[in-house]
Amino acid sequence: MNHKFFPHTNEEVRQMLERIGFNDLEMLYSEIPEEIRFTGEYDIPNAMSELEIRSFFDKLGKKNNMLTCFAGGGVYDHYTPSAVPNLVSRSEFLTSYTPYQAEISQGTLHYIFEFQSMMAELTGMDIANASMYEGTTATAEAMMVAFDNSKKADTILYSAALNENIIAVLKTYAFFHGVKLKAIETTEGTTSLDELKKQMAVGGIAGVIVQQPNRYGIIEDFTGFSDVCHENKAMFIINSVASDLALLKTPGEWGADLAVGDIQSLGLPMSFGGPYAGYMCSTQKLMRKLPGRIVGETRDNRGQRVFVLTLQAREQHIRRQKATSNICSNQSLMALYATIYMSLMGKEGMKEAAQLSYDGAHYLCEKLISTGKAKLVYNKEFFNEFLVEIQDRDAFFDKAIEKGFLPGIKVGKDKLLIAVTEKRTKDEVDSFIELF
Repeated sequence: MNHKFFPHTNEEVRQMLERIGFNDLEMLYSEIPEEIRFTGEYDIPNAMSELEIRSFFDKLGKKNNMLTCFAGGGVYDHYTPSAVPNLVSRSEFLTSYTPYQAEISQGTLHYIFEFQSMMAELTGMDIANASMYEGTTATAEAMMVAFDNSKKADTILYSAALNENIIAVLKTYAFFHGVKLKAIETTEGTTSLDELKKQMAVGGIAGVIVQQPNRYGIIEDFTGFSDVCHENKAMFIINSVASDLALLKTPGEWGADLAVGDIQSLGLPMSFGGPYAGYMCSTQKLMRKLPGRIVGETRDNRGQRVFVLTLQAREQHIRRQKATSNICSNQSLMALYATIYMSLMGKEGMKEAAQLSYDGAHYLCEKLISTGKAKLVYNKEFFNEFLVEIQDRDAFFDKAIEKGFLPGIKVGKDKLLIAVTEKRTKDEVDSFIELF
């Protein structure tokens, strides 16, 4: 049997060298200067058996400090049904890539189509695309859609209540594309409609970006926002935590032109920061403006239901100078992960998980404030995340780590952003409160 992934034998190496006219490997690397060559001994441990390897990594794993997570800020410790990773780990999913040839990629195209359908329903929008890297770049891509769609306006407004990492990515994209960015100041932790109207009156605004819930976990009221944007021919863009939309008013209901965000909350493990994927949904009239790809359903010449790449505005298929986006990789494995998650949870399951997160956060917040050692920074309705001011914040943070809790995200000098998901039990929440 030919094991194509085994290392080459000495005879195979000799034959390859002979084919290209070299006697040995030294001749092959002769043009590499001596001063940059490594001449020492490689620090490679001795070979181990499978049992020894497992034991070795078990010992390494035990050095990790496994913490009960009360941190959020865009990445949340949600429950994942065990069927999801088992299904996603099938070889045909793990090894598949961009579905250029529809006739041999029906399975991949099918689940991307289902992902798009589910995301469109979850956001209340007409159209959803696929292949966004993650939530921050999806937001920046939406900014570029608004900028490119405007003939004269060159400014994008963003809420100061956006997560800092989203703002940073927006600034990076804006710098290299000539987009002017201006912040809409907040009032008591929420985006100011009056401030939006003032900036709109100046003119030249191509789009407005807000977040739901915002960086402080507050559920914002966007009544009147879309009207102000559309009266001034600007696009209204909402970044949302995907799982929260199971309970919250959707971007479609708020009158958004584009809905964007991350799908990590749809069962994807935190995984030390990735991989994740983003989503982008829009009204039907913007369909041809979306980056990434859109999978559609049709019938073949035998009348069978089949799937095709309906739209794929990518540099590989069009002139580079006309490209609307630099999105050029396939995040569909993560999209499949989220699709299986949503299928297994169902509408009621997703609502229940969101409700448990909401209830748990409000229970924790109430108990923390009752201790007298924590104060809610903004007295506004929040979802599953809230910002508190804590006495001796850093000392408390270190104590929590020592006791096995990741207590949240440090904000400023004395504040802590705390999140609760459906995974946090009442015993865990009560034990966390006892730290005070």
